[in-house]
Amino acid sequence: MENKSLNFERKRLNAIFETIKRKVQKLTGHASGLKEGIVDLRKNFWEDVTVNVDEPDDIVETQASLRQQAELLSERERSHGQIHRGLKTLARLEDSPYFGRIDFIESGENEAESIYIGIASLMDEKDEDFLIYDWRAPISSMYYDYTPGPASYQAMDGEITGEITLKRQFIIKQSKLEGMFDTGVTIGDALLQHVLGNNTDTQMKSIVATIQKEQNKIIRNTSSKFLIVQGAAGSGKTSAALQRVAFLLYHYRKTLGSENILLFSPNPIFNSYISTVLPELGEENMLQTTLKDYIEDRLDGELRLEDPFSQMEMYLTPEDHTNYETDIEGIRYKATLNFKALIKQYVKSLSSSGLIFNDMTFRDRVIISKEDIAVVFYSMDQSIPISNRMAMLTESLLEKVSRIALKERKEDWVLEEGELLDKEDLLNVYKKLQRDKRFTDDTFDDYDREEGMIRKIVIRKHFTPIRKQVKKLTFIDIPAIYRQLFEYSKDASFDHIHLPSRWSSICDETIRQLDDGQCSWADAVPFLYLKDCLTGRKPNMSIKHILIDEAQDYSPFQFDYIKRAFPNCNMTILGDLSQAIYAHTFHEDTLLSNHHYSQDTTRKVTLLKSYRSTENIMAFTRPIIPEGKSIEPFKRQGKKPLVIKVDDSLERYDGILSKMKQLKDEKKETIALICKTMKESRQAYDHLKDKLPIQLMDKETYTFKKGFIIIPVYLAKGIEFDAVIIHDASLEHYHRETERNLFYTACTRAMHDLILFSGGQVTPFIENVPVAVYDMVDYRKEKESK
Repeated sequence: MENKSLNFERKRLNAIFETIKRKVQKLTGHASGLKEGIVDLRKNFWEDVTVNVDEPDDIVETQASLRQQAELLSERERSHGQIHRGLKTLARLEDSPYFGRIDFIESGENEAESIYIGIASLMDEKDEDFLIYDWRAPISSMYYDYTPGPASYQAMDGEITGEITLKRQFIIKQSKLEGMFDTGVTIGDALLQHVLGNNTDTQMKSIVATIQKEQNKIIRNTSSKFLIVQGAAGSGKTSAALQRVAFLLYHYRKTLGSENILLFSPNPIFNSYISTVLPELGEENMLQTTLKDYIEDRLDGELRLEDPFSQMEMYLTPEDHTNYETDIEGIRYKATLNFKALIKQYVKSLSSSGLIFNDMTFRDRVIISKEDIAVVFYSMDQSIPISNRMAMLTESLLEKVSRIALKERKEDWVLEEGELLDKEDLLNVYKKLQRDKRFTDDTFDDYDREEGMIRKIVIRKHFTPIRKQVKKLTFIDIPAIYRQLFEYSKDASFDHIHLPSRWSSICDETIRQLDDGQCSWADAVPFLYLKDCLTGRKPNMSIKHILIDEAQDYSPFQFDYIKRAFPNCNMTILGDLSQAIYAHTFHEDTLLSNHHYSQDTTRKVTLLKSYRSTENIMAFTRPIIPEGKSIEPFKRQGKKPLVIKVDDSLERYDGILSKMKQLKDEKKETIALICKTMKESRQAYDHLKDKLPIQLMDKETYTFKKGFIIIPVYLAKGIEFDAVIIHDASLEHYHRETERNLFYTACTRAMHDLILFSGGQVTPFIENVPVAVYDMVDYRKEKESK
C-alpha cells in the first residue's frame, strides 16, 4: 500500500514538472515577443505620434496621441512584468513545488478533492483547475489547523465545512521526492525533526512547510489593529511574522503593497538575516529600518546621535563610568510617558514666551534677526496652537525673504558674480531672450533684459536654499529649546509630574551633552517629540502596516512616538520579556503590556513552544529565567551543554580554539563566540584572528558569512547559530540581576551545541539548573588526562 502511494506521488510529481516545463517554454516565448515589441515602441515612439502645436485643436490632438502611445507602451511593459514574475514563480516551483496534501470532502459531496499545497499556485495548462494551491489560499488553512476529521475554512461566500480524510507531508528537494509521511497531528514531528536537525544558515528561511497551528493564528489574523506576540526564544515568532506579511500582501493584494509595510528591526545584521524570506515566497521585500536609522533621519543633522549600542556598552560596564547611577536613572526616566507629560507642559508654557529662534543670515550678515522673528511669532493670537502659528510665521518669513531678494538683486556684487556663471546658465538666458523675440539687434533694451535675467539667476541661486531652509523651519533653534527644558525644570514644579531623585544631576549631564552637540539615545525620542509639537510634523500616511520585532526593547515613550508618526497603521508587535536587556526596559510597562492598546482592536498571542534549540539545551536554559517552566521544548535530542572552567586567558583561548576546530570538524556551519560587550569581543578577536578565519561583528556589520564569528550578545538578538560558545560565563562577568536576561539571550542562540567557558566560579544564573543536564569539566585536568 505504501509503495503504491509512493509510486503515485512520484508519477504526479513528474507530471507537475512536465507542466511547469511547458509553461516556462510558453511564457519565455511570450516574453521574447513582448520585449521586441517594447524595444520597437520605444525606438519609434515619436514617429508614431502626431505632433502639431500651431493651433489649440492641434495641441489637444497631439496630447491625445502622446497619451495613447504612452498607454500602449505602459500596457506592454506591465504584461512583460507579469510574465517575468510568472517565470520567477515557476523557477521556484521547479525546485520544490509543494510540501503538503490534504484530501477534503466538502459537506454534501461524495468525493474527496486532493489539495496540494505549495509556496505558489499552479494551474493546469488550460487554466481551469488548480494543480497546486498557494499556502495562503483560504482552503490551505486547513492543512495547518486540522488533523484528519471534521474541518472547515472561511471562503468569500462564507464557511465551508467537511472532512479531511488524508493529511500527507512531503520533503521535495532539487526536484526529488526525498520523503513523505501521512500524519495525524497538525504538522508532523517527523518533518520538523528533519528541518530543525539541519544546520542553520546566514539567512532565515521560509517556514511555510512547518507552520504550526498557533503560528497560523498569527499569520492569518485580519481582524486586529494591534496583534501582540509574546514568544519564547526560538518559538518562531519572527518567522511567523514574515509569513504574515506574505499572507497580508496576498490577502489584500489590491490595496496593500510591500512599499506600504515597514519593519522596525533590532539592528542591520538582522535586516540582512531576514532579507530572503519574502523573495522566497514570491513577494518584494517590505521597507526595513531600525529605530536608530529612523530617528537619525528625523534629526536631520541637528545633533550627533548616540547609537543604542554605545548606551548598551555603558550600561554593561558600570566600573568604567563615574556617574553610572545618575546616567541609568536618566535613561529610565526619559523612557517614560511621565517625561512626555513634562515636555507637554513645557510646550504649553512656550505658547506665551520662551521660544528660541536662529538669525537668518546671507553673505555673512543677518537679514532677519532672531529677535524680529520672536516679535512676529508672539504678536500672533496665543490661542492658536504653536504649530499653526509656525506655519503662519513661515509664510511671513518667505514674504520677507522675497522682498530682501528683490532688493538684493540691484547690488553690484550680483552682476560681478553673473560674469562667472557657467556657459549653460548663460545659454539659457540667450535662448529665453530669443524665444521672447528679443535680442535681434544690439539695442539697450536687449542688454538691459540680459542683465536683468543674469541678476535674477544669481539671486535665485543664492535665495532658493534660504527659502528651502525656511520651509524646513530651521529658523527655530530646537536644540536650544530642548536644552532650556533642563535649565527650566531643575527648579520648576510641574502639575502631577514625578521627577526622579537625581533630576538636578540628570539635567546637568544632559545640558553638558547638548552643549557638545550630542544627543544621547535616551534624549532622541523626547527631542523629536518636542520638535514635532513645535513644528506640527505631518504623520506618514503611506505606511499601512508596521512590524516591531524585539518589542520588549522599546520604551513606552518610543512606542508612543511611533504610533503618532504612523497613526493609521495596523501593527504586529513581537517580543519576549525574558530577553529585555536594555537599561530602560526593566519595568512593568513594555510594548507587550495590554494597557497600550484598545482592547476591542487588540489580540495577544503567546507562543510557549520553542523549536530552535535541542531538548538538552532547553533543559539548561529554561531554569535560568523565572518564566522558564512555562516554555515547552520541542523533542529533538542532542548533546548536553558543556561548562569548561579555566584559570586564565591562556587556557580560555586555547580551549576556545580547540572547541571551534572540533565543531568545524563536526560539520557545524555557523559557530559563534558570544561575548558580553563589544570591548570583550575585540579582545577575543585579537587573540584568535591569527589562528582562525574569524569574523568580528560590530554595529557597522550588515551581513555575516558561514564559519567562525565573534559577536556581542546584544547584536545576536533574533539570530541563531549551529553552535554557540559563551566567552565568559563566570560570576565576575554575570552577577547583577539585570544581566540575567542578557545571559539567557546569549545561551538561547544555540541550535545544536552550547559550550560555556568560565574563569573561576560560574555565574549564579545557572544555580537552578539541574547538574544532570550539563557537563562541567576543568580545562587543565581534562587536558592532562588526554
